[in-house]
Amino acid sequence: MEIDSSNQEKSTGSGGGIKAIPRKFKAKVVEIVVKTKKIGQDDPRRVAHSAKVGLALTLVSFLYYFRPLYDGFGQAGMWAILTVVVVFEYTVGGTLSKCINRGFATLLAGALGIAAEYLATLCGEKGEPVLLGILVFILATTSTFMRFFPNIKRRYDYGVLIFILTFSLVAVSGYRVSQIIQLAHQRLSTILIGAATCIVISICICPVWAGQDLHNLAATNIEKLASFLEGFGDEFFSFLGDEGSVVASKDDKFFLQGYKSVLNAKATEESLANFAWWEPAHGCFKFHHPWKQYLKTGVLARECACHIEALTSYINSRPQVPSEFYRNIHQPCVKMSLESSKALKDLAGAIKNLTHPCEAETHVKNSKAAANELKSILENSSLLAIQDDVQEIVPALVVASILINIINCIEKISDSIHELSEKSHFKNANSPEKQQQKQLLHRGIVKPINIDANCNHVAIEIHGKIEDNSSVQATNKGEAVHM
Repeated sequence: MEIDSSNQEKSTGSGGGIKAIPRKFKAKVVEIVVKTKKIGQDDPRRVAHSAKVGLALTLVSFLYYFRPLYDGFGQAGMWAILTVVVVFEYTVGGTLSKCINRGFATLLAGALGIAAEYLATLCGEKGEPVLLGILVFILATTSTFMRFFPNIKRRYDYGVLIFILTFSLVAVSGYRVSQIIQLAHQRLSTILIGAATCIVISICICPVWAGQDLHNLAATNIEKLASFLEGFGDEFFSFLGDEGSVVASKDDKFFLQGYKSVLNAKATEESLANFAWWEPAHGCFKFHHPWKQYLKTGVLARECACHIEALTSYINSRPQVPSEFYRNIHQPCVKMSLESSKALKDLAGAIKNLTHPCEAETHVKNSKAAANELKSILENSSLLAIQDDVQEIVPALVVASILINIINCIEKISDSIHELSEKSHFKNANSPEKQQQKQLLHRGIVKPINIDANCNHVAIEIHGKIEDNSSVQATNKGEAVHM
């Protein structure tokens, strides 16, 4: 009976496993659909790019579908299809980079391959393969070594690779093919047709500009740094429980993780800057837009993110019970963090709006003033340091030191973005305060007219047109007398 029961359980289990296959398959299909939907929603341009690639392949396939075109190009029409597959990139700059590299490399390598074949035929039947082998070795070795040069590696690596491939194919195949010129002409023509198709579709239909993506990425990365600093001060001193202090809940602390993407943005920035260099003028970006300046700003942003990463390790190192020392440094540290955040937000807004930063310098000065205030407190806190626990004081001192380094880094970022705005000829944007000052100057002239020797009385006279046709005299006590 035991054997029968065990056999029955095995049969039931295997049957259950077979019956579960449709359910698992359905769950897998649903999972794939959800992921596909999410990828499309994250960036709808991906859907458009996929359709553009399909359209390009369909168009170049007509070289095979229509008999007149097939008679003109023959089997070489396949090179147009291969060209579309390998050169059509997500961004316009990436597509242009590969198309131009492939076109010039194919043209140059084809010409040299035909010339090499002509020279080889002069050496006779026995000397032809020897000379061709030597030429292939020399050009392939030289071209491969050139790929190690940084500038060539960054912009022309794909072209050099195609040059090696094309020259070798033309030189080698020319030894067995009599109509070498016709073969080279057909391949070059179909490659140019495929590349031209990719360029036209990439630029004319829902273009994705690498320069615009790089511009937006720079602004987004700086905003992420600003978001961290905006909430860090209250987060680190949350145990003080000050009135008016906004402490984020556990679910709202995503700002503490946003800076991590800035640390990993180097490869993306360099790739986008390289592709943007190939792109024509578009939108607000001219042909000679200073894309390298974005890389400089990105380096400084990652340096700031490194300091921020050091801050995160001290968030949970604060004591449970606040000491007098923490209460003393609370306000300067929070002000340093908030002013730094405001400076970064202004810089990010300047990049987004293509304007000169107007308030960043003011916020940097305010953060420096808070840093000087903190230094003054630390210089006068020697007695407190003896009374309090050293293990509690050291983390706070390290946090203060890192915040000072962040301020210095933000000042460099500000200088870099100012340089970017000048080179790019961004427009000037006046702050609300400056606009209000201009309105006052337009309505009248504000100037002091009398200051007594003891500074006990200050008179201010407003000349010009006033709505109530009166002048105002103010004293240092905040009193106003209408004359």
